[in-house]
Amino acid sequence: MSVVIIGGGISGLALAHGLRARGTEVTLLEAGPKLGGNIQTLNRDGFIIEAGPNSFVDREPTLRQLATSLGIEGRIRTADPAAKRRYIYSRGKLREVPSSPPALLKSDVVPLGAKLRMMGELFTRRAPERDESLADFGRRHVGRTATAVLVDAMQTGIYAGDVEALSVGAVFPKVVELEKQHRSLVLGMVRTQAAARKALPPGEGAPKPTGAVSSFDGGLGVLVGALAQSLGTAARTGVRVEGLRREGNGWRLAVEEHGQQAELAADKVVLAVPAYVAAKLLRPLDETLAARMEGIAYAPVAVVHLGFAPGSLPPPDGFGFLVPTLERRRVLGVIHASSTFPWRAEGGRILLTCMVGGAKRPDLVELDDAALVTLAREELRELAGVTAEPSFTEVFHWKRGIPQYNVGHLERVAAIDEGVARLPGLFLTGNAYKGVGLTDCIRNANTLVDTLAR
Repeated sequence: MSVVIIGGGISGLALAHGLRARGTEVTLLEAGPKLGGNIQTLNRDGFIIEAGPNSFVDREPTLRQLATSLGIEGRIRTADPAAKRRYIYSRGKLREVPSSPPALLKSDVVPLGAKLRMMGELFTRRAPERDESLADFGRRHVGRTATAVLVDAMQTGIYAGDVEALSVGAVFPKVVELEKQHRSLVLGMVRTQAAARKALPPGEGAPKPTGAVSSFDGGLGVLVGALAQSLGTAARTGVRVEGLRREGNGWRLAVEEHGQQAELAADKVVLAVPAYVAAKLLRPLDETLAARMEGIAYAPVAVVHLGFAPGSLPPPDGFGFLVPTLERRRVLGVIHASSTFPWRAEGGRILLTCMVGGAKRPDLVELDDAALVTLAREELRELAGVTAEPSFTEVFHWKRGIPQYNVGHLERVAAIDEGVARLPGLFLTGNAYKGVGLTDCIRNANTLVDTLAR
């Protein structure tokens, strides 16, 4: 069996690696000049910076298993313990997010009335029989204020979305399952934690997740580089797929490779590209399927890195801070990159990473680099008191940055799956459908490896 994978982001790379490990003939085609998609790590002027994703949460063995198979598990680094402290900008100042329900009682992250309303979560009514927005779900469980502050900030750090539009069942399926089983999230967490304490430990030799925010010693690009090296000539860059057609029991691909037109044959084809790119390729085959895929929105995001010379400002505390929409600020949040991962800045330098734009302020991503640097500096001064002049700046624009799992997403994906099933030998994977995170993409690629291997 021969498989052609279109798209050289983490989903395509993990899929290609897994299939080759099963003895499958694989060719991976990436239109751009390099592999990794929006995972790009640069080492400049004493700073290790990330163009896209900043880290991953080591909650399941998926990524560690991949790293072990590549011989790089020893290069995984967990965040500094101080990164467990996180902040939200609320009511004019940075306020620490409580780490547990009891800590919430002493916290000032929301006013007293909102805390009292949150304590009533034990008596939450059951969910309606419909796809519910994250905002509606939050208001049922913890009230309006906590939803506008805590729930909105939580989704901002992952989706940069609109809390009123996102589907809770699509963005936080485990939370919805917790509600189905226990009604109250608090009761569900208590019972789940008790069951976890009684569970058997992982088998001997199995990768053991730490639960911590993590990366690699040279940034996330270490993972991409190891995957690229493992694939060798099976991964080809600068190859644009211009068309797909069925031929017999397989597929023919029309491609342009470094200015030359050619055709490739494959038994199976996997589209591991953004939904809007896949839609363009599928439109001649199924107009309805393509329209459904184009219906998946993307939030634009700009990533603004500011580096500071040693001693120019005190090292910031904790992982960073998020800014709820109701504050009407111009940054989504700030990552204290050099405090979280001290090895990402040499010799006492400070690195701050500001996120701008999102579903609510897409216009800001259209600003040029200089304007975004000015914006980030102004927001840091007003929100966190940072007045020092940066010695280093770098800006990345993602006009279609993060897929938005808005209300109706689960139904849309089910319809997409049905449409793809009518095209034998064609498959989809990527962050547009069933999880936007790094580990989600790898887990979904592993599932597809099993499907194709069968």
